[in-house]
Amino acid sequence: MTGMRMATPLMALRAGESAATVGFLLALFALTQVFLALPAGRYADMHGLKRPVAWSVLMASLGAASAAIWPSFPVLCFSALMTGGATGAAIIALQRHVGRAAQDVTEMKQVFSWLSVGPAISNFIGPFSAGILIDYAGFQWAYAAMAVFPILAWYWVRQTHELPAVVNPPGHEANSAWDLLNDTMFRRLLLVNWFLSACWDVHTFVVPILGHERGLSASSIGSILGGFAIAAALIRFLLPMVVAKLQEWQVITSAMLITSALLGIYPFMQGALAMGICSVFLGLSLGSVQPMVMSTLHQITPESRHGEALGLRLMGINASSVLMPMLFGVAGTVIGVGAVFWCVSLAVGLGSRSAYLLRVHKKHE
Repeated sequence: MTGMRMATPLMALRAGESAATVGFLLALFALTQVFLALPAGRYADMHGLKRPVAWSVLMASLGAASAAIWPSFPVLCFSALMTGGATGAAIIALQRHVGRAAQDVTEMKQVFSWLSVGPAISNFIGPFSAGILIDYAGFQWAYAAMAVFPILAWYWVRQTHELPAVVNPPGHEANSAWDLLNDTMFRRLLLVNWFLSACWDVHTFVVPILGHERGLSASSIGSILGGFAIAAALIRFLLPMVVAKLQEWQVITSAMLITSALLGIYPFMQGALAMGICSVFLGLSLGSVQPMVMSTLHQITPESRHGEALGLRLMGINASSVLMPMLFGVAGTVIGVGAVFWCVSLAVGLGSRSAYLLRVHKKHE
């Protein structure tokens, strides 16, 4: 998905599409996840890991292969819907499985740190390989390569042992997933997650546009995004060694304040090297957050409803991801892409207070 999310807007830009149109295309990567997140969460609660991942592999490969065969804008939109939805469903199943496999809070933070290394590596492999293939072979070869990655994912997950099914407590069937929003800590966690998701969205959206405006090649743009991903992966490799000494709220609050500062200076970075350095520091900051968010979520929600909670979280951040790129596109056209960075910088800085208030959370009994 990360390779498609880098390649499709670049193809649209080269075809003369506007920033607003590119924002619409990027929003489609999140649109399917908005509608699939809750059903996918319940499906994972019922069926475990392998079956949801198998359906996700089929969707993602079909979406990428379609763009390789018919590289037109409507098909790119279809590919965005398919690869985005598939990734969301697979992530929910994987996160639920890993959270249940952990034996205690410290191990939970460790396993989520290890799990989060995977997407961080994907954030490098996808854009970098897509950029290289675009420059030297063309967009269709890049899309074809992206269609192979989900098949590799299935090869590795197919021998995983399923965990025992969770026995639902009496009355669970009558509960709505929206009941989880009655919990103050869960609402606060979703808000923090939204702020951080907006930071990822603005970086993913604005970097290709900034690079295009400054005449950078697809390889350079892919490398800038790849530097961000390597940094996110590096910090996640280090987290399992130190998480026992860290509280989740401390990591999240610090990351939000650092991210706010980095987004504020990003538009002043002119060349590929300067943008790449800023991307690396941004990757270090944002890369530390997801394991802490996931650990907190699994502590404050019932085990029998982890899939639903994960679905609600994913639905919320992807509903935002549908709207935010379109908003970024319109704002970028009107006030410039640099001002978009500054607006998000201000929002995440103010939102750090919600992360600080997570310090009082307790494990759900």
